[in-house]
Amino acid sequence: MSALSIYAGPTALKRIQSEGLHADQFKVLVGAGGGPKWFVLFGLDRYLYGEFFATRSEALYTLGSSAGAWRMCCLAISDPIGAIERLASLYSGERYSDVPTVAEITESAGAILKGVLGTDGIQQIVENPIFRTHILAARCKGLASSNNKLTQKFMLASSAIANGVSRKSLSLFFQRTVFNNMGELSPWSGLDDIDTQCVSLTEENLFDAMMASGAIPFVLEGIRDIAGAQRGLYWDGGIVDYHFDLMFNAGNELVLYPHFSDVIIPGWFDKHVPWRNIHEENFHNVVLVTPSPEWVSSLPGQKIPDRQDFALFDNDQRIARFQEALDKSNYLAEEFAALVERGVGIDRIQPLVNRPR
Repeated sequence: MSALSIYAGPTALKRIQSEGLHADQFKVLVGAGGGPKWFVLFGLDRYLYGEFFATRSEALYTLGSSAGAWRMCCLAISDPIGAIERLASLYSGERYSDVPTVAEITESAGAILKGVLGTDGIQQIVENPIFRTHILAARCKGLASSNNKLTQKFMLASSAIANGVSRKSLSLFFQRTVFNNMGELSPWSGLDDIDTQCVSLTEENLFDAMMASGAIPFVLEGIRDIAGAQRGLYWDGGIVDYHFDLMFNAGNELVLYPHFSDVIIPGWFDKHVPWRNIHEENFHNVVLVTPSPEWVSSLPGQKIPDRQDFALFDNDQRIARFQEALDKSNYLAEEFAALVERGVGIDRIQPLVNRPR
C-alpha cells in the first residue's frame, strides 16, 4: 500500500520527470487551514524541516493560514524539529471541560503557541533571512467588525451568501491580511483578487497574528487592533484562504504543498459551494503531496482527524486517535524520502487538476 498520492501541475511535472525531485527546485512552501487534519502531515513536516530544507541557503517563502500558518512558523524557529514536535504534542493533547467556552478554547490555543514559540521563537521568526514567513488572517470590515455577536453572525452569514455568487464579494466583508517578515518586498504584496493589506511582522505583533490566523469565528475569540495593521477585528485566515487559489509563484520555480486532501477548496465558505473550483493556472508549478486514500482507510474510523472529533469523543479517546494518526504519518515521510533520494514513485505522480468533491 502506498501512503502517498502526489499531483503536479504541468510545469512541475515536466521538471520532476526530467530532473527528479530535490529541495533546490522549490521557492514556496504552503500550509493550508484545517485544524487537526494537519496531524496526518506531521511526519512529512518533520522530514521537510529536519532534512529536506535543513541546509537551505536561499530564501524559501512560506505561506500559511490557520493551523498551516502555525506549521510554517515552526520552520522559521532555530530548532524547527523541536518546534513542530511541540506543536503536535500540545495540539493533539489538548484537554477541555465537557462544554468548553470560547474563552477556554482561546486560552488553550494561546498556551499552545506560547509553548511552541518558547522564549526566543518570536524573534527568530521575525529575523529569519532564509525562511520568509507569511501568516494570513482576515480583517473584518464595517459591521462585521462589530462587538455585537448577533451582528457578527448576521454579517458572516451575509458574506457566505454573497460568496456563493462571487468569491470577489468577500472584499465587501473582509480584507486579506498578509503578515510577513519581508514587508512590501513580499511576492504577495500586490494581490488584487481580493482586497489585501501587507503588514510587516514584528516582535510586537507576531503572536497576535498567529492567534488571529487560527481564530475560527465563535469557536475562538477574534483578535482586535493588531500592532502595525489596520484597526479592526481579525479572524481565521481560512475564511478567505482556506486551501488557497492564488498565484503562489509567478516564475517556474516550484511550490511544495503538503496537504491532507487532493481536493483544493479556495475559501472557507466554498466548502458549501461545490461549483467553486481553483484556477488551474495558479497551480501550474505546484507539487501537491497528500495521504493516499488507502492509507487514510488505515486510520481510526477510516478518516483523517478533524474538529468534529472534539465533540464526538472524550479527551482520552480523542487523544488516542490523534496519536495514532501522528504515529502513522511517518509512513508519508518515508515514501517522500524514497522519492527524493532514489526516485521511487516518480512514475506514479499524477497531473494536478480540479477533482470532484
